Amino acid sequence: MTEPKKNEMVAELNEKLSALKDKENTLGSEARKFAEKRDELNGRVGSLRDEVLDLRSQRDELNDRVKELKLRRDEMRAGIREKIEEIKKLGEENKTLAKRKPSQSHKAVQKEIESIEWTIQTTSLTLQEDRALVEKVKQLETQLSIHRKLEQLAKRIAQLRTETQTMKAETENLHRQLSENAQKSQETHRKMLEKIDELKTLKAEADDMHRRFLQAKETTQPIREEMKTTMNQIKLLKRELLEETQKERKESENVLRETLESKAKEKLKRGEKLTWEEFQLLAEKGITEQG
Repeated sequence: MTEPKKNEMVAELNEKLSALKDKENTLGSEARKFAEKRDELNGRVGSLRDEVLDLRSQRDELNDRVKELKLRRDEMRAGIREKIEEIKKLGEENKTLAKRKPSQSHKAVQKEIESIEWTIQTTSLTLQEDRALVEKVKQLETQLSIHRKLEQLAKRIAQLRTETQTMKAETENLHRQLSENAQKSQETHRKMLEKIDELKTLKAEADDMHRRFLQAKETTQPIREEMKTTMNQIKLLKRELLEETQKERKESENVLRETLESKAKEKLKRGEKLTWEEFQLLAEKGITEQG
């Protein structure tokens, strides 16, 4: 292949490489946009998940409150004597249960349960890992139930002592509170379901952005491979051109050397004075004197 042809091929390959780089940059820019959008959506998903957990906790607290109010209202209707007996019974129960009170605080147990449940919801686990975590939650919930029971008992006893003095008035007050909490619980539950629907929508969008991101990255890979191949082709052609240029230069130098040597020999035969370069040239050949 001639040198002009190779130079032409190098130019064509450089043009191709430039086009490939532009294409890679475009796809890379798209991939970054998808990743940024995905991260933004995932951030919103995380915030919404926190809101859902908070609303669920509020709803559960309200439901617990409703149950408690119903129980208190019904118990008050049974009479002061029944309440005194109940206070005595609950006092004994509290004393017995206190012996089984876990070493961890209520808050610490609840926090650990929430952490494990979060791991189950958001982490890809093996069946064995999932079962182990579920079993751990069951154990912690047993401890939590003891905390809750102890707290409920203490609160219940104090409330019953007060209710014996204000039974009729408190009955009406409890009924009102029960209705309010039940209404708040329903409203909180409705808000929670709305947030869950919104969360699912955002999660689907985030997953779609991630899919597009991976697709863009996957599309970029063969382009990079082609760029690598093209650059290797350019390097090979340039190396061949350099070798040819060096060969031509050497041939030209040899021709020039032979010409100078011939002229120096003629001058030597004629007895003419040689230049230092001519003398060195003939000396290399072992020719320094006429004849």
